[in-house]
Amino acid sequence: MIKNEAQPSTPLNDIKVLELGQLIAGPYCGQVLADFGAQVIKVEPPGKGDAMRQWGAADNETGEPLWWNVIGRNKQSLTLDLRQARGQEVLRELAKNADVIIENFRPGTMERWGLSYDVLSQDNPGLVMVRVTGFGQDGPYSTRAGFASVCEAMGGLRYLSGYPDRPPVRVGISIGDTLAGLHAALGTMMALHQRERTGHGQVVDSSIFESVLAMMESLIPEFARAGKVRERSGSFLAGIAPSNAYPARDGRDVIIGANQDTVFARLCQAMGQPSLADHPDYATHRARGEHQQAIDDLVAAWTRQHDAQHVVDILADAGVPAGLVYNAPDMLDDPHFKAREAIVEVSDHHGNPLPMQNVFPRLSRTPGSVRHVGPVLGEHTETILSDWLDLDTNALAALRDDQVI
Repeated sequence: MIKNEAQPSTPLNDIKVLELGQLIAGPYCGQVLADFGAQVIKVEPPGKGDAMRQWGAADNETGEPLWWNVIGRNKQSLTLDLRQARGQEVLRELAKNADVIIENFRPGTMERWGLSYDVLSQDNPGLVMVRVTGFGQDGPYSTRAGFASVCEAMGGLRYLSGYPDRPPVRVGISIGDTLAGLHAALGTMMALHQRERTGHGQVVDSSIFESVLAMMESLIPEFARAGKVRERSGSFLAGIAPSNAYPARDGRDVIIGANQDTVFARLCQAMGQPSLADHPDYATHRARGEHQQAIDDLVAAWTRQHDAQHVVDILADAGVPAGLVYNAPDMLDDPHFKAREAIVEVSDHHGNPLPMQNVFPRLSRTPGSVRHVGPVLGEHTETILSDWLDLDTNALAALRDDQVI
């Protein structure tokens, strides 16, 4: 089903956002807000736009990169050269009408351009400025370039990813960027809620390294109080068993998570070995952790006797969490994905259906929606400047002639 129509009511349809910067972290925050109805105006350099317009695999038919359609979805594009004094002046005028500004430049950049929060909030005390960077707005590393790969490493994720006998590996997506964008969106909503009470905006500081660090569970106190440094363990978590990838007869792997006592008992029953649940080596969570390899070997011996989907079906009926390792074709073909509309088709700029992940989380009364793919560079420049700043045709032409827009 192709979904392009705007929802009649969305949670953020009264919020105006200016999104500055480029790549993933800041723009993902803008994507989340736009998905739920905010008017997100993507401010891009004239002529080239956000680098994300060129990232990722290209469409087989048109040759156009595809990623921009997702991270730019539901946004409007305005071209504006923020390195020119006139462009900075236009941005200051726009900021008077905005609820939120998202920026992910290095700390100090907005200040050099005369666009600091102190300056912009003078004319708009309710403004919320969301600042997304690698290392935050202060501290000795704040001015360093901070790509996700580096910040994921410093935040603890890279050290734990992979196998203990090999160098750490990278997760296959820029998860640090996305986490920083998600925390930025969460911070935005908190700041807007506080503004409802006080009338005053504030700065939201979302760094990539701290967004990753926030996901590190009990890693810090485990070292500080128990002297334990978590190490890479490959496809399982040390002490959590059985919970791993298990080989099936047809060459596929099945992910099974049966580390809770009652769930483990159901797994043993499904395997035709109910007595294992009472064995002293496996009867408790801690015992299974101490005999992790042995229990994994027992489960793997059973899964190897069956095709992967058959294992999943047996365990689903038994109430044991299990699933296959999905790639994109599996997701597009899965009936649960279809029933939930987890993937939605949207018309691209050529009118052809383009599948992409749907808006999440789900709201029962005022859901978000994917209304359109990422806009053409500068597609809404004149409309926005006319609507927001009341600029006439001559003023717009002068800005264009001076290459400000």
